[in-house]
Amino acid sequence: MTTPDNQTLLTRSLAAVWHPCTQMQHHAAHGAMSLPLIPILRGEGAWLHDFDGNRYLDGISSWWTNLFGHANPRINAALKTQLETLEHVMLAGFTHQPVVELSERLSDLTGGALGHAFYASDGASATEIALKMSFHYWQNRGEPQKNRFLCLEGSYHGETVGALAVTDVALFRDAYAPLVRQSATVMSPDARQARSDETAIDVARRAAAALETRLQAEDGRIAALIVEPLVQCAAGMVMYDPEYLRLARALCDRYGAHLICDEIAVGCGRTGTFFAHEQAGIRPDLLCLSKGISGGYLPLSIVLCRDEIYAAFYDADITRGFLHSHSYTGNPLACRAALTTLDIFKEDDVLARNQIRAKKLRAALEPLRQHPQVRHLRGQGMILAFDVKTDDPAFSRRYYRAALNRQTLLRPIGNTVYLMPPYMIEDAEIEQLGSVAQEALAEALTGC
Repeated sequence: MTTPDNQTLLTRSLAAVWHPCTQMQHHAAHGAMSLPLIPILRGEGAWLHDFDGNRYLDGISSWWTNLFGHANPRINAALKTQLETLEHVMLAGFTHQPVVELSERLSDLTGGALGHAFYASDGASATEIALKMSFHYWQNRGEPQKNRFLCLEGSYHGETVGALAVTDVALFRDAYAPLVRQSATVMSPDARQARSDETAIDVARRAAAALETRLQAEDGRIAALIVEPLVQCAAGMVMYDPEYLRLARALCDRYGAHLICDEIAVGCGRTGTFFAHEQAGIRPDLLCLSKGISGGYLPLSIVLCRDEIYAAFYDADITRGFLHSHSYTGNPLACRAALTTLDIFKEDDVLARNQIRAKKLRAALEPLRQHPQVRHLRGQGMILAFDVKTDDPAFSRRYYRAALNRQTLLRPIGNTVYLMPPYMIEDAEIEQLGSVAQEALAEALTGC
């Protein structure tokens, strides 16, 4: 097969592929409002290589998924071995070794608190599974009035119709509002909302008080509260104090609602602990995982639940069973990638090494604290972010292009620039991220 060049593949892609979360006209346009489309040939470590020999440092882990580098030798080897034994089998009426081992190891990571695992293919599906489990649990318990959900202001939990019910991002939600079952939002514990006399803990407590007021007003009708622990990613890397999770856990217990922790983006070591909620010393009732759990290799999502929830579905009556399925549920290849990901965490002492990397990343961005248009330089584990004061509607695209021109993939969320690199990033690559973050900012703001 002949290897095409960048322009040939770009032309073919624009003609045949509908790219996600994109206004396709921006890919074909030129000027400040355009959005470059980059054909990628291969990946190696923290780098992506195009068809013309250019390379790009993957500063956002390919949409927050890639933990240990592209074409990781250990994950590659594990998948090749798995291919020789079992590539896929339906999980209805069958089981296999990778899915059993993965379920057991994930339960162990929760100290046995979340003892059962349900599998799907993507984060939005995990959200829908968790919402349906909670709703159906209360139905099976004889409490059908518990059928409403709460989410945080600015929350994002996926873009399928069910997940949009707990997604408070207007761009995604409003276009499909007639299809969506509405839920209620409560105050976000966003630490940036601190008043002059407040700390992040104060904001967390104020948000928890607002949550309690809402739970009281709903009078026993709330099935669950869903949160991204510590960082609301798609909201612009909103970061908050663990105190909110401690208080939310206690309030959910008091008012008889489930606590769902969406760790699709913030789990798997991203915030400094393997599970973000661990930093609050709590466990949720339902836990959603995806993205990095397979090392960024294969589509996989998992919902872990408490034994009490599982037991409510355990019955001779099929209508009391959990009525949800995916063709590729518990795919052996994806589970093997996840098992190898867990092996790497253990064998390489990843969490401890990430503490060192996170300090170096913060130091690389520290000069931006003095920039007159930079606000709220912040970090949580291997997530670093800062906000930029500008009214330019094309800022994020300008910044994205400026970074690409410097061989770096950084893709702002609105006016929030963030770094979320793979865990195997080297010192020289950290230095590049820091310098490009600053240079791209200067270029993006030129003429604004």
